[in-house]
Parts: sequence; C-alpha cells; structure tokens
Amino acid sequence: MMRALWTAASGMIGQQFKIDTTANNLANVNTTGFKKSRVDFQDLLYQTDKHAGTPVTAGSQVPTGIQVGHGVRTVATQKLFTQGTYQQTDNDYDLVIEGDGFFQVLLPDGGIRYTRDGAFKLDSDGRIVTSDGFPLEPEIRIDRDAREVSIGSDGTVSVMRPGDDRPQEIGRIELARFINPAGLKSAGSNLFEATAASGEPIIGIPGLDGFGDLAQGFLEMSNVQVVEEMVSMIVAQRAYETNSKAIQAADEMLQTANNLRR
Repeated sequence: MMRALWTAASGMIGQQFKIDTTANNLANVNTTGFKKSRVDFQDLLYQTDKHAGTPVTAGSQVPTGIQVGHGVRTVATQKLFTQGTYQQTDNDYDLVIEGDGFFQVLLPDGGIRYTRDGAFKLDSDGRIVTSDGFPLEPEIRIDRDAREVSIGSDGTVSVMRPGDDRPQEIGRIELARFINPAGLKSAGSNLFEATAASGEPIIGIPGLDGFGDLAQGFLEMSNVQVVEEMVSMIVAQRAYETNSKAIQAADEMLQTANNLRR
C-alpha cells in the first residue's frame, strides 16, 4: 500500500512543476522575444514480479508479465522557438528576425549572449544596445549628426548625414543560429547562453544561408498562446487532484487494515 502513496506523490510533484512552468509562460505573455517552455515527463522504474515469456509447462509460456510502475518524473523543460507575432512600432531601432537566428549581445565580462528581443536603443556613445545597456556584437555606432537610420533586411546599417545626398553604410548586423536551439540555457533578461547541447554558434548574414531577414520598425512578441496555457493549467490541476485522490484512497485502505479485529 505504501507504493501507491509514493507513486501518487511523484505525480503531484510533477504536476506542480508543470503548473510552475505554465505560470512562467503566462507571466511572460507580453515579454518581447520570449519563447514558451514545455515540460516533458518520463515514467519511473518498474518492479517486475513475473517476466513475459516465463515457461510454465513444456511447450507453453506466460504471454504477459507482471509489472508495476513507481510514478513519474520531470526529465526536460524544452524551449519552443516558434515565431511570435509581430508588432509594428515604427521605431528605427526596433528590429525583428523573420525566421531563424539570434542577435548577438556583448556582456561586460566579454561573454556573448543571444536574444530574439529586438527592442534596441542608443547609449550615450551612440552604440546600439539592449534595454540593459549591452551592445550588439559586432558593435554598431551611430554618429551624433546622423539624421536618418536605415537597417536593411540583410542587416546593413546606413545613415544620412547633413549635406549627403545618399545614405552611407556604417556597419552590418550579424546573426547567430544553432543546430539545437532547444539546448540553449536561459540566462534571464531575454538572453540565452550557448551550451554543449546547443552546439557552437553559426554566424552569418541575415537573409543568407538559412538566416532570417531583418525588419525595421517591428518587434517579435512572445509566442505564448493564452488559451493553450489555460487549458494546460486546467489539465495539470485535474491531474494533481486525481493523484491526491489516489493518496487519499491508499490512506483509507491502510486505515481499514489497521482497524481489523480478530
């Protein structure tokens, strides 16, 4: 009877983790460039009381065995990198990646992080930076006398200066992509960190070799679908309740056994 208690308890722990993940998805429904997570479960070890195919008499064997499982565990939380919806902002420094790829961001310690959040700004030095002040890599610097900033679909950054009759190219935005983006580590602040599972970053030009195009004046919103997350939350809640009922039933059966009289 104790087996049922621990098995159902593992189910409650697993569903609690699913609720936690769903809550984080819903909390970031309006976070620019956010990618929702999915929880993957795996059943635990099985106790085998009789193996399938065990001989019983000459020429005959047991067609099915006897096994009982010991519950469930969480094995993965996978980021789903489906495209989010676009929001038009008409801000020159808002960028969206139409397809595969990540913006590269340089941290103060010299490390590189990756993001789909294209809500960039200018700092006091004219560098294009994130909301936390981390500059793009490679660095793009806008002159103080620049009047118009144009960012092409191939990442080319051009500006108009006083007295010029045509834009002048000052740099190019490069993107990174990964063989296994689901293996990236979420570092917070809309940033991802490369891991051994994600593979080394592949650097390229937007619009070429499988990289997505850039679009100026747009932002990619979260790919969280509120209705899907609400349904997922209801399913997890009912599964949690069902596992609690299993614990209650096991407890009542133990109580009945304890109350037996000769």
